[in-house]
Amino acid sequence: MQVSMASFEQNFESAEEILDQADYLYGSGETEKLYQLLVQHKNSEDAELLWRLARASRDLAQLSRTSAEEKKQLIYEALEYAKKALEKNESNFAAHKWYAICISDVGEYEGIKAKIASAFIIKEHFQKAIELNPKDATSVHLMGIWCYSFADMPWYQSKIAAVLFATPPSSTYEEALHYFQMAEKAEPNFYSKNLLYLGKTYLKLNNKKMALLWLTKAKEYPAHTEEDTQVQKEAVELLNSIQQELKY
Repeated sequence: MQVSMASFEQNFESAEEILDQADYLYGSGETEKLYQLLVQHKNSEDAELLWRLARASRDLAQLSRTSAEEKKQLIYEALEYAKKALEKNESNFAAHKWYAICISDVGEYEGIKAKIASAFIIKEHFQKAIELNPKDATSVHLMGIWCYSFADMPWYQSKIAAVLFATPPSSTYEEALHYFQMAEKAEPNFYSKNLLYLGKTYLKLNNKKMALLWLTKAKEYPAHTEEDTQVQKEAVELLNSIQQELKY
């Protein structure tokens, strides 16, 4: 009995060390090293490790140097890891969050019909993540993205949604704004994309003054990642178009 307890404690410490190392690598932006560390433990029973592996797989897929074929493989891998994390612990908010993110990513490969069909599942898991941890700004932000996407849905997608569901998924820019503001309140200036979407949503609501404020914040946000650089670029383009409009 003593031997098995000692073994358990050793494994527990080992798992803690892996998570600490993983969080350090994530904070340092060492995407490839992080993936290599975690993928060695892909058969783990630990939800904390598995959702981090899902995130690392997805982050590796997003890198510009990752080939299209590798990207697709990593996206599907990420979904499997997130699904397994959720199976291991349904009370883990991050497992719900990453499961929803990964379902959405896979939808990009399976066509618009499949993507819309999974919309309610994605929403349900983002809502569960927020319920389990209301202070997680990223989950709240992603719920805002969900709302923005359905408020901004093109007419042909709306027609597909109407065929698939008796009551199709829908939302408003006001609802999206609520979540983006809520995310910013939970953790101010936590994510360049939240600043960008606050600006974009205010623009959709025809509030150019507030749009300029948030798009300027997005433009001035320090670029730590490739995504931050893309956000800056989009913010600059939107600011230029607003300023052109204001001239006339």
